[in-house]
Amino acid sequence: MNVLRYGASIPCSMRLSRPQTLLRTRYSIPPVVNRGFHASSLLMGTRSQILKDVGEGITEVQIIQWYVEEGAHIEEWKPLCQYQSDKAVDDITSRYEGVIKKLHFEADDTIPTGKALCDIEVDDAKYPDDNPPPAPKVDAGQTEDIATSDVKAESSHTEITSEIHTEASTETLKTPKSKHASLATPAVRGLLKTHDIDILDINGTGKEGRVLKEDVLRFLETKDSPFEQSVTASTTSPTAPDTQQTESTVRLSPIQSAMFKTMTKSLNTPHLLYADELKVNDIASIRKKLVNDAKDPKKVTFLPFVVKAVSLALNEFPLLNARVDTSDPAKPKLVMRAKHNIGIAMDTPNGLIVPNIKDVANRSIFDIAAEISRLSALGKEGKLTPANLNGGTITVSNIGNIGGTYVAPVIVPTEVAILGVGRTRAVPVFDDQGQVTRGEMVNFSWSADHRVIDGATMARMGNRVRDLIEAPELMLLNLR
Repeated sequence: MNVLRYGASIPCSMRLSRPQTLLRTRYSIPPVVNRGFHASSLLMGTRSQILKDVGEGITEVQIIQWYVEEGAHIEEWKPLCQYQSDKAVDDITSRYEGVIKKLHFEADDTIPTGKALCDIEVDDAKYPDDNPPPAPKVDAGQTEDIATSDVKAESSHTEITSEIHTEASTETLKTPKSKHASLATPAVRGLLKTHDIDILDINGTGKEGRVLKEDVLRFLETKDSPFEQSVTASTTSPTAPDTQQTESTVRLSPIQSAMFKTMTKSLNTPHLLYADELKVNDIASIRKKLVNDAKDPKKVTFLPFVVKAVSLALNEFPLLNARVDTSDPAKPKLVMRAKHNIGIAMDTPNGLIVPNIKDVANRSIFDIAAEISRLSALGKEGKLTPANLNGGTITVSNIGNIGGTYVAPVIVPTEVAILGVGRTRAVPVFDDQGQVTRGEMVNFSWSADHRVIDGATMARMGNRVRDLIEAPELMLLNLR
């Protein structure tokens, strides 16, 4: 048997004819080269990107959008997709560098942890710890077959090139209208799926062309009530209204699902309610003075003062910063926590989210105000991460910035107390001399875990917070 030696030239009978050479040049097909054998041959293998645990107690996530498509090249630590869990919206990055071979899920799919997100073709030599398949053994007897297969592959190049062009044309038709045309929150995608609407048919008016709920509703009105129907309706006599009820089913978004589970669990806890009314004239005056006197005024709302007052009161009543451990129902325990990570309930486009300000005891009121602004901006953009949301010890819900004087807040399962702040309102009050004056009043509503917090402890905690709010100069004695 004739064996090709390393570096040997190809026999004339195996060389390409001129038509074959022209065909190869026309379709940019790489030339057939002499193939020798050496120890550093490139071996390609496939790795699956597994969805790992992304946070505390999160067992599934929903894919919002993919940043890659099948056949695309991805580098290590580059974003693969954007997901939404019951706590936050974040990106999943690639563990490997290689070519995307298969996406196992589509946008809007819900994926449990432990499942493969996609398959990536990688260089086995670069990832030796991932159990690559054994390299095939090649002996000298196979040399002639390999050389012959190179020549036979010539005839298939034209077919492959044709298929590539066909697939490219197909992919071109699937390309979205713009970079951000297919972006939407899961709630909006659920509405689209319910009414069987293609998101690319809608012109988004949100940031960077995102499709909003209002855009979908406007599209439905246009679709269901075209101009011709409106003209016909105006020329006919009015008819009796249709009294038949119509219903549609919409799947809960991940955040709504989380709220459903959390609040169901929370209401298994017996709640103690305590409310009080506070006069906040002095804080209102301080806020005006800060804005008028500062060369670079910052927006300091009422909320940072409340957060700081709660933290100062927790130094005297640490029980309200604890959590109940019922892992052994027969022997429940209290877990005391040193740091004050105070959660702030925020109304975002995706629903109610509660990020927390870490270590409030060691922050100034200006620091707290800046952190609230930062977390609020991330919440509006849907970019809060699990790190922003995990680890809260007590919550403040400022429902008054939307409206409402009174509220009965519900405790988070990992906490023992929550404060609801109502709307500030001006009412006539009596001063120390019995004269009627203008009073800036606000209602504070507390809820506590009545299994471990009694009414007297809650009242003392509430009174201490009230003293600090009504006389904010008292905070100066404990500020760091």
